[in-house]
This record gives sequence, C-alpha cells and structure tokens, in this order.
Amino acid sequence: MAIAETTTRPRLPEWLRIRLPASDTFFETRNLLADLKLHTVCESAKCPNHWECWSRGTATFMIAGDRCTRACGFCAVTTAKPFPLEADEPARVAEAAHRMRLKHVVLTAVARDDLPDGGAEHFCRTIETVRAASPDIIIEVLVPDFLDCDRSIETVLAAHPDIFNHNLETVRRLTPMVRFRATYDRSLSVLRKVKAWRRDTIHTKSGLMLGLGETEEELIAALGDLRGAGCDLLTLGQYLQPTLRHLPVVEFIPPSRFDEYRRMAEGMGFAHVASGPMVRSSYHADEFSR
Repeated sequence: MAIAETTTRPRLPEWLRIRLPASDTFFETRNLLADLKLHTVCESAKCPNHWECWSRGTATFMIAGDRCTRACGFCAVTTAKPFPLEADEPARVAEAAHRMRLKHVVLTAVARDDLPDGGAEHFCRTIETVRAASPDIIIEVLVPDFLDCDRSIETVLAAHPDIFNHNLETVRRLTPMVRFRATYDRSLSVLRKVKAWRRDTIHTKSGLMLGLGETEEELIAALGDLRGAGCDLLTLGQYLQPTLRHLPVVEFIPPSRFDEYRRMAEGMGFAHVASGPMVRSSYHADEFSR
C-alpha cells in the first residue's frame, strides 16, 4: 500500500519532548561503537531514546549490516541491497559488550531476505561469541520473521538466547499498510513455535507501536493473540514519524492511557509489561531479569 507523503509533522505534545542528556558515558559509548565499526538500531532507526540509553552505557547492536531488504512504512532503516556479512562482526560485538560490562545485551538485525537463512547463522555465531566473552550476560535477540522458516528459527534457538523477541508491531487491520512483506499471522507463528520448542528455557517477547489508527478493541485482540501464542513479555510505545516519507501519526496516546494498557496487559497474564510513550522494544530491556 502506498504511503501518502506529508509536508509537515504535528507538534509533539509536552510528554514527548525530551531533554537530551550529556554525560561522559554517552560519549564513551559513542566512541566505542565508532571504534569497533558497529551499527546500532539506536542510530539507524532514529530512536528517540538513544541519548538516554547511551548515557546509561547500554545499546542495542544491529548486526548483519544497516541495509534492509524490506521497506516498512514506519521504519527509518535504509532499504537497499545489503552488503555481504562481515565475518568478524560477532567478535566486535562481543568485545563491545565486554568492554561496556553489559549484564543484558540486545542483538537485532535488519531483514536479510537476500540470504537463504535470513541471517540466522550470523545471529547464532554472534550469540555464541558474546556469551564466550561474557559468560554471565543475559542475551536478548530481536529478530525478523525469517519468513517463518523452521530451520532458521531453530538455528537461532540452538545458540540459547535468554529472550527471543519478535515484534508484532501493529494490529491485524493495519499490518498490510505498516509492514512490508511481513504478515500478522506469520509473526504469531514465529512466536508460537519458539514457545512450543523451548517453553521451559526461554522467554518470548513482542511489542506494538500505538498511534497508527488502531482502536482499543483491535489492540485488545492483538494482545489476546500474543498471549495465545505464549508471549511472556510485552512492550507498548508511541509511534513517531521518523521522516515525512513515513506513515503519519494518527494519534498521540497520553501517558494515562499507556498506564491503563499496562494494567490491562498484566491482567491478561503477561509476565512483564513496559508501556509508555517513549517505550521501544529494547528500552530499559535490562530491567527485566529472569
């Protein structure tokens, strides 16, 4: 579905205006990532929280390059033919996590539909290398759907990540407009398989962006579908339009409604819910401990 380009963006409400922190830790993190030539979703996806996260000494590493084979209507990551995988990237990520003394690391990636396994083996090697360098670290992966390929999903699980995160992103009705190539039911299938195969050894996690035009009834249905797929952990955040070429914001959800949604989701059985205007998939991910 074509995206109608807008000429202006609406003024942000007060609760979405953030003061940029400036700390030694922020600049140390930025310099470390630059030194090791690593990509982060913080920068590539224009995350509004990256100043805060880097000031805390945390980052979400984006492996397999910074060029995506998909063109989702909400995402600021560049869509282009990807470069070949870098064989030494897992070692560089492991060194960064070790030098940052991370207790919880998040590994994500662009969609690599150009690769037979969607980049699953690269995920596996990165997980194993990070754990070898930091044995006690909690490793969370935020993965694409791998086209729901069993072998690719099993390859990632073989490295034993602690948390398997795959985002549903939005409600069923809006999925064709919001997500390029991805489908609502495929995402649920990925989460369902992971929980069925590793029920006692892994937490599954997913997230949705709000403010794209979904109704509360549609949101409740989506959360019910996630619980039906065995999803344990949930993030709910405000969609923010990264550029004028991307989908416009339909509604700014006030913090009070995010609080209501958090209580509702907890009542549905999610073990941990992060819900707020500035929440993103990996925002304060280290606050959840097994």
